[in-house]
Order: sequence, then structure tokens, then C-alpha cells
Amino acid sequence: MVRDRNQPNSTHRVLVSGNYCHDVLIKDGVVLAETLGGAASFISNVFDGLSVPYNLVSKVGSDFAYSVPRDPIVVPNCKTTLFHAHFDSGVDGDGRQDRVLKRVSSCDPIKPSDLPESRFDFGMAVGVGGEVTVETMEKLLEICNTVFVDIQALIRAFDGVNGTVKHVALKESGFFHLLPRIGFLKASAEEALFMEVEEVRKLCCVVVTNGRRGCRVYWRDGEVEVGPFPTNQVDPTGAGDSFLGGFVAGLVNGLTVPDAALLGNLFGSLTVGQIGLPKFDFRLLQRAREEVQRRKMQCVNCYESKDDKFRFMNAAGHEQFHASLGVAKQTTKCLAHEPQWNLPSSPPKSTEQVVLCQYTTQSKSLTGSVYEEAIKTVDVESKP
Repeated sequence: MVRDRNQPNSTHRVLVSGNYCHDVLIKDGVVLAETLGGAASFISNVFDGLSVPYNLVSKVGSDFAYSVPRDPIVVPNCKTTLFHAHFDSGVDGDGRQDRVLKRVSSCDPIKPSDLPESRFDFGMAVGVGGEVTVETMEKLLEICNTVFVDIQALIRAFDGVNGTVKHVALKESGFFHLLPRIGFLKASAEEALFMEVEEVRKLCCVVVTNGRRGCRVYWRDGEVEVGPFPTNQVDPTGAGDSFLGGFVAGLVNGLTVPDAALLGNLFGSLTVGQIGLPKFDFRLLQRAREEVQRRKMQCVNCYESKDDKFRFMNAAGHEQFHASLGVAKQTTKCLAHEPQWNLPSSPPKSTEQVVLCQYTTQSKSLTGSVYEEAIKTVDVESKP
């Protein structure tokens, strides 16, 4: 059952389904940060910043450590889903850090009966810990006109001993038969290796994100590459989730698919520049909303007919929209100060750098009971 405060005052636009999580970021065996996690938290953060109306269905345990704008379903006698992200100091040729993700604990799955009895324009299946079941996906497809799915909700598997995240082939996930009913399937370049893109694009639209290279959108009759926004990566956690939030926000606001993907790339780039859940500068959000509305008015005649749900090809002015969003990013900083933590080198100077916009942690220290592995901690306050 969803609480009343989850009901937007306007039309039911978006329904987000996925659990909030506790994330612990660890480098070389040392705990560096504890943050609110889960794709739902990153997507909600973008939606709140861009004033997108949405409902959220998320489950947590009685140990949930954060105050959030949308109340989750609290499951008594259950722990909140907890992930430990282990980073290595080394980087590969593309500048990516090695990351081993472990699910330490998991909350209950989201049941079909947990979803509201309403219709929505857009639905999002964004589980990270196996909480979105086939039955729940079927219900989501029934009540939403267009459903966006993050492939991690479908192909993640977890080691039975230590919870290490693994992937199975999409065809073996149990969800493959639902692809013709899905609107968009989002995957990272690494996750895309677990599906046949050329086959899947005939069943639904596929969006593959590729970090500093931007993203590529595939559909049955074509594909388009959408450029990136330069950024200095600090923490890659949640970049794909923020991308998906920006992408859906763009489509909710009437943008073409390539323009919406640009908005997604913007928020993905903002996310990797910070630790954990990002804090967006109000001026940047205001400028982004203005640019989106301006672009929407430019493309008011883009659709060939009133029956067109989405337009996939670039419309005139796409590059200018890209430039305008880039200027917005450069002229307004996402944080009041530059981030001091770069995963391959040094920890943050202050715990204030993991304080989140609209999401505040309750009293729980880095050495608190949220940790269930014997790992070292570091006093981030005392680092020079």
C-alpha cells in the first residue's frame, strides 16, 4: 500500500518501482563513505530537482537510516538492502576503477499488490537487489502506458556465500518474454554484453550508456549517438540511475528521444563528480528547466502526427541544446565547493561532502551497525 503523500497533485505521470538501499563505499579495504543508495534514490533526486510528478514504491527495513521526500514501505523485522562497493586503486585504459559490488542484506521484494491501483503515463522498473519480480513487472506493464527498465533489475544475480553481484544473460533472466511490452531498456556498456542488442532492439528500444562517450539509442529502424558532457569522475555510483532519471524527465516534458538522452547525459555527468547521491545546485536546476522548456517549444511541431508517442531522430537545434546545457553546467557548480575525494587517491576532507540534497542521514556513524563485514574504517575528519 502506498501512503497518501506519494500521490502527486497533478496527473499521474510516473511510477517508480525499486528499493532504497544503504550504500557503503570502500577503497582498498577502508570505509570511506556511507550514503543513501538504490536507483530509486538517484532517480527521485533528479525528478525532485526538475519538478517531475511521480509516485514511488520502495521497501526498506526498520533500520532505514535516512529521511527521504517519498515515504517507503517499512517492513518490520527486516533489514534495508545493503550494498558494499569495493573499489581498487588501479584504473583501466578508459579511466574506470575496478569495482566489486556485494549485496550484504536484502529487503523484501516489491509485490504486485504493493503497486497503486491507478494508471500512469510512465513506469520505471529500477530494482538493484532483485526486488522486482516477474509478477511485479507484469503488473507495472498493465498499469503504465510506457515502461522503462534498467537491465540491472533483470540480470543481476547474487553469490550465495558473499553476495557478490554477478550477471546472467538476459535470455536466461526470466524476463525476456516481456521485452515486446517494454518501452525502453537501459544498460551500461558492460551490461549490454549480456544481451544481443541487435535482437533486443527489434523487441523494444535500447539505450546503452558509455560513460565519457555519452550514450547510444537503438530502435528497430535506426540508432542515434548522443554526445557526453565532460566531467572529472569522483564516484561512478548511480551515474546510470541519474541518466535514466534525466532521460525520463526529458520525455515527460515532451522532448525528443535524443534531446531527452542529452538531459540524461547531463545528470549522469553531474553524479559522477560527487560522492554518493549528488547535491544539485538550485541555479543549475533552474537553468536546466528553462532550457528544457525552451527546447520543447522549439520542437512543438517535431511530431509527424498526433499519434506519435516519441520522436527518435534528431530535430534541428539538437547541437545548440547540447551547448546550452553544457553552458549551464559550466556556469553553475553542482556543489558549493569542489569535491576533494578521488577514488584512486584520497578520501574526503570532511563528512559534510556526503551530505545530500533533500536526503539527510540520521545519527549513524561510519562504524555503526550498518556494517556487516569486518572492514577497516578511516576518520575522514582528520585527513589533511
